[in-house]
Amino acid sequence: MMPRPPDPGFFIGYAKKVPPAIAQCMLLFVVFFLLGLAFASLAFSLSAQNPGSGGYVDELQGGRLAGVLEMLPYPILRVPARDGRGPRAIMLSGQGKAGVAKDADPLNGQWAEVSGIFVKRGDLDMLLVGGNPGLASATSPVEAIQPAAPVSLGRWRLTGEICDGKCYAGAMRPGTGLAHKACANLCITGGVPPVFVTTSPVEGHNFLLMAGSDGGPLPRALLNRTGLLIELDGEVEQRDDILIFRVKMPAKREMGS
Repeated sequence: MMPRPPDPGFFIGYAKKVPPAIAQCMLLFVVFFLLGLAFASLAFSLSAQNPGSGGYVDELQGGRLAGVLEMLPYPILRVPARDGRGPRAIMLSGQGKAGVAKDADPLNGQWAEVSGIFVKRGDLDMLLVGGNPGLASATSPVEAIQPAAPVSLGRWRLTGEICDGKCYAGAMRPGTGLAHKACANLCITGGVPPVFVTTSPVEGHNFLLMAGSDGGPLPRALLNRTGLLIELDGEVEQRDDILIFRVKMPAKREMGS
């Protein structure tokens, strides 16, 4: 009886040559492993959060904006229509992690002029007050028209994320998500206007300035829900070119979820 030829796939530790079958198997494994790493890297890069195209914009170029200052839910400058542009409601914030409520409160309901630099992202405009005069009283022009009353858009249930409007607009990247939660809470606690960034547009807007159900500042109890995809109920109103989301506080069992 003739002896059986050695199995070409049997590996002998002291042999100087790897059998062809094993060599081919290892080669295929290495190729597919490297391809898997490449596809995984591509998938992770595509799924990474987009930091957005926002940033600082020197719209005023050393000039000033004038309008009626309103304090609720956060300081807003109501700028009348001019130069072919409709009326604007511009959120105001400070240069650091702080708002401007202390300086703005004495000017509530009055004409004021403001200097500073904008942060912009999409239809979100926020003016970071600074420079000269910063925030100061102004003489009402003769042709001044008082801002229009807010328009109610009804009750909405919205899905999105609570962010601080300054960082979301481009002061930080990313300005959303759990990585930004602590920073967002510091900013909102300091008086930077919070915004609700929606997953679906509301009357063409992807962000809404947040307020409590009474029209005042955002309830502090909602700070533990920043950086999360959540669902909230509330009334939406339009003030010039900005939407305000007056949030109804969720039940306690929902707050803990």
